[in-house]
Amino acid sequence: MTKTAAVVFADGCEEIEGLTVVDVLRRMGVKCDIVGVLGSEIHGAHQINFKADKLISDQLLDYDIVAFPGGYGNAQTLRDNDQLMVIMQKRQSLGKWCAAMCAAPIALARYGLLDGHDYTCYPGIEKETHQLAPNGHFKEDITVTDQAGHLVTSRGPATAWAYAFAIAEALGLDTKTIKQDTLYDYLKENI
Repeated sequence: MTKTAAVVFADGCEEIEGLTVVDVLRRMGVKCDIVGVLGSEIHGAHQINFKADKLISDQLLDYDIVAFPGGYGNAQTLRDNDQLMVIMQKRQSLGKWCAAMCAAPIALARYGLLDGHDYTCYPGIEKETHQLAPNGHFKEDITVTDQAGHLVTSRGPATAWAYAFAIAEALGLDTKTIKQDTLYDYLKENI
């Protein structure tokens, strides 16, 4: 059965963080949709504009994983969206995977999804996540996968590839070949 993913975007997103996930998952055969929060036109933080495949709806419950890129403007929009909060809380209650990187864990913190779970985020954002989710456990790792909470989190733009691979692995996919084909392992060994 084909795995499914939704990457949720709002204006001010870190394009590299979201589009890397879309690219990697589609290369791996995952049905991955770009989902817009406020509309189908998305204006990234670095003047990259693109279109959503779909708009936010209860259909987010049907995906195997829903991922949030960072960018502080994007993260604030995701954090403050009550419709998205209800959907993501329902996903967690159903044991479905959620992912967020960079500043976007502030959304998961407000939704109550980080409480009692390990996570990471962009340096300095942990202060805000701690205020919203004081029982969450911040880690300084590049990516953190919390199996019990069905959560994948990551640090920032340079960790987008690691984030995408952690998401694929959470879906039960083998990332060995794609890491070789994209020279990820080569980069990791030579940087």
